Amino acid sequence: MELNFLSKALSSFILVLTILASFSSSSFISACPVNFEFMNYTIITSLCKGPKFPAKECCGAFKDFACPYADDLNDLSNDCATTMFSYINLYGKYPPGLFANQCQEGKEGLECPATSPTSASDVNAATTTAASSRLWLAASAAFLVFVKLL
Repeated sequence: MELNFLSKALSSFILVLTILASFSSSSFISACPVNFEFMNYTIITSLCKGPKFPAKECCGAFKDFACPYADDLNDLSNDCATTMFSYINLYGKYPPGLFANQCQEGKEGLECPATSPTSASDVNAATTTAASSRLWLAASAAFLVFVKLL
């Protein structure tokens, strides 16, 4: 009987820690607030084609796609850049490092005009917030605690 109580207490403690961790702001890398999964990548894939991958077309298309999200992509506290490049490479089947090697304008990287996703002509601005992710995690953990207590 004591073992069962100890098991329930330990499970509840772990779930409470999970809930508290979901509200912590000290996580290393947060989820990207931009949902790159469902974006339209044809602006890149239609202009940047192999086998030669012309730099002018590839870099121009890349800037048109990525510049509206420059603030999020340059934020090292999230995984936006990794996520975006994963989808670009998935849909375009580009060689590794293509855009990094071809698209260089200066010491600071590519120069983007001052636009935001809301002013961009692209309707790709499907965004999520870290708060909603934390809310789902907390709700899931609370549900598990409730089920465990039954």
